[in-house]
Amino acid sequence: MQDDETAQPVGPGREAAPPAGRGRSRALAALGVFGELLITLGLVLGLFVAYSLWWTNVQADRAASQAADRLRGSWAAGPTAGPSAAPGTTPAPGAPSAPERFAAGDDVGFLHVPAMGRDYQVLIRMGTSTEVLDEGVAGVYEQPYRAAMPWDQAGNFSLAAHRDGHGAKFHDLDAVHKGDAVVVETKDKWYVYKVDNTLAETSKYDTGIVAPVPARSGYAGPGRYITLTTCTPVYTSRYRMAVWGSLVRVDDVDAKRTPPPELRRS
Repeated sequence: MQDDETAQPVGPGREAAPPAGRGRSRALAALGVFGELLITLGLVLGLFVAYSLWWTNVQADRAASQAADRLRGSWAAGPTAGPSAAPGTTPAPGAPSAPERFAAGDDVGFLHVPAMGRDYQVLIRMGTSTEVLDEGVAGVYEQPYRAAMPWDQAGNFSLAAHRDGHGAKFHDLDAVHKGDAVVVETKDKWYVYKVDNTLAETSKYDTGIVAPVPARSGYAGPGRYITLTTCTPVYTSRYRMAVWGSLVRVDDVDAKRTPPPELRRS
């Protein structure tokens, strides 16, 4: 019987060709492994996003709430002996009789911005390092310009906070517009500001927005200003946005800590 002429003899120096189905199986197996890797990568990315945008908020809110309770508790405990003003100086209107001097990491008071929520408040802490802001607070700039405090006679009380993750306290800063109220609560005063201008986007290297007379704010000279800054667009840190306001009134804190009209529910 004659062999099929398409068959190839097997002998020294010649190997049998693998069946076509085996190569196809290997390709399918490789695709399966690649698909599993993609699924795993997707799960890892999903967990990272959940951690960044949810769990860090939980942790930061918890830490900030505990710190806020401690601060309010210290206020309720009564006056403490603070450092005296420098001899021969006159405190600015609305200044405590003995203004406190705060160091990095110290808690100063609370920021209230009704445009970001009826009950919105965030703890204010000295410093804008990652360690400070990750605690779910609004940090007071200490560089490149050291911010003036609300009771100082002139200067810019400039603050920064995260827009996403770690409490995301300035997530809705873009909801604040000209004419809105911004209130700083300290141990014995309410400092009421009115928003005069906003800047939707600028370089993250634009330090002029937190200068004593902030650049592009529209202010022509020294005053008692407040600046709120955060990253933009949301979920990125590519640019910065800013909100500027000027002091319009200082109210004393009464025994019941009655908020100013700007913070009272209608």
